[in-house]
Amino acid sequence: MIAAAADKGNDSGNGRVVRRDWAREEAEALYNLPFADLIFHAQSVHRANFDQNHIEAASLLSIKTGGCPEDCGYCSQSAHYDTGVKASRLMDPADVIAAAQRAKRAGATRFCMAAAWRNPKDPDLDQVCDMIRAVRNLGMETCVTLGMLTATQAARLSDAGLDFYNHNVDTSPDFYRKIITTRTLQDRVDTLAHVREVGLKVCSGGIIGMGERLEDRLSMLVLLANLPSHPESVPINLWNEVKSVPVNDTAERPDPISIVRLIATARIMMHKSVVRLSAGRQYMSDELQALCFLAGANSIFIGNMLLTTKNPQQERDEDLLRRLGMTSAPAQVRPDTSSRGHELK
Repeated sequence: MIAAAADKGNDSGNGRVVRRDWAREEAEALYNLPFADLIFHAQSVHRANFDQNHIEAASLLSIKTGGCPEDCGYCSQSAHYDTGVKASRLMDPADVIAAAQRAKRAGATRFCMAAAWRNPKDPDLDQVCDMIRAVRNLGMETCVTLGMLTATQAARLSDAGLDFYNHNVDTSPDFYRKIITTRTLQDRVDTLAHVREVGLKVCSGGIIGMGERLEDRLSMLVLLANLPSHPESVPINLWNEVKSVPVNDTAERPDPISIVRLIATARIMMHKSVVRLSAGRQYMSDELQALCFLAGANSIFIGNMLLTTKNPQQERDEDLLRRLGMTSAPAQVRPDTSSRGHELK
């Protein structure tokens, strides 16, 4: 039988997987299972909740780049560091819509718009709402990340038809204080609560490879899994190298097997969340990405750029999915069903 942490609380008694709170020790027990057992369990949960051969393709566009007043120690867009990224104004809506049309032709079903703000001002929010409506009219899902939101601002985005709001927790509560001082982790959680209260879907994950410990990565998953509702999307970002930011002094790229283990653990803990391989895929081999898909990752960003950093070429992604026999399709959660069709011996 698998370790108790891998089974405890995952079954309601009628075979259906239910949401539960996790302790970090339980997450560690999952993560440290023999590799074959961990992957088997994660793949079983994945198949029970998603089509295992579909990968969601999303596209990300920086609609306002640089000049952010936050001091996030990993970020190329912070005004605190000389990273070579120049501050720009909010993009013209027509240019945003043209980018969304190109993304749709390339196969993206979700279009994500990011602005480097601490929090949006109302006149800027007016323009973003217009962009949301226009992208929805293209038949795409919409996501924005604009920094912290008030309850009123979240309601305005919902009224505009927004589908997802992205606001990452970034890392564990303990490590968070070492990389950001201009906003608290509670500020981020409060924004997620405002988003939930108006019925928006949540996209929230974090970054690995900044010098954090394994305990920090697992604590980040526990934080996400113990939110009142699991995020519908959980992006796992591998830190992209950025010059002149403090994280350069502590960064260490995770061992590939540790990345796969983290993906598998996230899949088991948040069984109905889309788990996305986000930033940093250009550092991943095809074999590593394939193992991550096997472990339960089922979303990627397509396109040659992610905000200010590189992303794998579209042709490489298409070739990888073809060789794996996988297709790009929206991630649809299966109806409630049992994920216990297989016991690990």
